Amino acid sequence: MQLKPLSRFFILSSLAATALGTSSMASAAFLDDSKASVEARNFYMSRDFRQSGAAQSKAEEWAQGFILKMESGYTEGPIGFGLDAIGLLGVKLDSSPDRTGTGLLPRDREAPNKAHDDYGTAGVTAKAKVSNTTLHVGTLQPIIPVLMRNDSRLLPNVYRGAWLQSKEVEGLTFDLGMLDRTSYRDSSNYEEMAVFNGGARNIVLGNTTTSDEFVFAGGRYQFMPELTGSYYYGGLDGIYKQHNLNLVHVMPLGDNQSFKTDLRYVRSTDDGGSNVDNNAFGALFTYRIGGHGFTGGYQKMSGDTGYAYVGGGDNTLINLLQINDFGNEDEKSWQVRYDYDFAAMGIPGLSLMTRYVSGDNVSLNAGGEGKEWERDTDLAYVIQDGPLKNLGVKVRNATVRSNFGADIDETRLIVSYTLALW
Repeated sequence: MQLKPLSRFFILSSLAATALGTSSMASAAFLDDSKASVEARNFYMSRDFRQSGAAQSKAEEWAQGFILKMESGYTEGPIGFGLDAIGLLGVKLDSSPDRTGTGLLPRDREAPNKAHDDYGTAGVTAKAKVSNTTLHVGTLQPIIPVLMRNDSRLLPNVYRGAWLQSKEVEGLTFDLGMLDRTSYRDSSNYEEMAVFNGGARNIVLGNTTTSDEFVFAGGRYQFMPELTGSYYYGGLDGIYKQHNLNLVHVMPLGDNQSFKTDLRYVRSTDDGGSNVDNNAFGALFTYRIGGHGFTGGYQKMSGDTGYAYVGGGDNTLINLLQINDFGNEDEKSWQVRYDYDFAAMGIPGLSLMTRYVSGDNVSLNAGGEGKEWERDTDLAYVIQDGPLKNLGVKVRNATVRSNFGADIDETRLIVSYTLALW
């Protein structure tokens, strides 16, 4: 039986608050350093498939989301203990059987074309701290090169596992962990993880299609204020393993000017249960002057398959866009992008981003060469003061054309507001 939307939200809130309040009796610092917030996110999305052979001509839905976050401080003593909690709730505002599938709302298993009226999940994370090293066990939202949460819809996806992070060495952040489950951005359930295999990645799996073990380890080191490098290993047990290298350099060029170089290389291979074999290289260059940002980039895939990553999450490819990531087998793609911060014109909070990526040389199972392009434009505004301070409005528009996938015209409208509870 499903809970009514408001009932579910208040139950999740009460559970998290009870857990936080009970544990806080162990130490005043536990409560004194705690914080809590709730984000209300209103999300409209329309994806028109342009009658390009898709089984459904259009996906269009509207929903309201609530994201409750609570973080405690740590108890006093050589080992500090704490507790975090998160509650996620999504409520359907508009949908119909012929317009589902936006990723905002889960579909009913018994009636696949019908969206749920509401959905959600809750999670608690126990944590411990020694010096500058922390251990989190429970619900996690990692943002590391080999595994990234996805927050591009109504609610973010979350993972379950353990994550050790150490900052004992100045300039170095070291991470080590293991995850066994994920809850997708449009789901209330925790499930085993799988490799994303959309587009023309041509990844072939054996008897193992999902895994209950993702292991990661690596670190990020700041060599100097202008130069940062990282190496991470990540592996989805029985499916693939991956080595991720990144080097970022920012060169100041004078007043309000800089040149940024972002180089990335990822090597992915099989782990006994797939044919994963991919080299992903990306180079991104950005020149900033005043409120302007001019970016150019190049990305190349090589090997027997496309790029591998855990489905439901995000990845670190430089050409990961609103819809595509241009990570298909043998694909080569280039990007041009322009950003403008209107604070330079005296309008703080208003920003513009537009970019274009073209990809070709895609290896298709049916033969021939696959080609595609995507154009994105984002316009965002965050109110800076007054009673509606921090209210954000963002319009996102994307156009995709492809000779091996669906042609898509997409628009998203997102209104969000985050309220600090304490």
